[in-house]
Amino acid sequence: MAVVPDVSAILALALDEKDATFADAVIEAIARDEAIVPTLFWYEIRNVLVMAERRKRIAAARTTAFLSDLALLPFAVDDLPREAVVLDLARRRSLTVYDASYLELALRREAPLATLDQALVAAARKEGATLFKRGK
Repeated sequence: MAVVPDVSAILALALDEKDATFADAVIEAIARDEAIVPTLFWYEIRNVLVMAERRKRIAAARTTAFLSDLALLPFAVDDLPREAVVLDLARRRSLTVYDASYLELALRREAPLATLDQALVAAARKEGATLFKRGK
């Protein structure tokens, strides 16, 4: 089954964080099937990586290599969010519009949402969304 990953779900791999097991599981799930992401995903991940470069957490060459590796995986970009639903989720669940976009997509596509963002996890649970679990 396709998964809807947000940036937090895979960023640990780029930043070589000690506990990247969740990110590894998400990448494995994407490789097995595919990821469905909102258009903002590619901008968001690039922005986070460039900000990490500025903070000296990652080298520019590592950013380039990570993005190249990520581009080899089967990502489908969904560019037709239901705007009213996104705004409603953002308002009711106190999410950013960006996070609400991931949640709306997961709900609409009935796909598991992969995130480490605890506010988004809480909102997803309240909305009845399926959350990605390691090994699934």
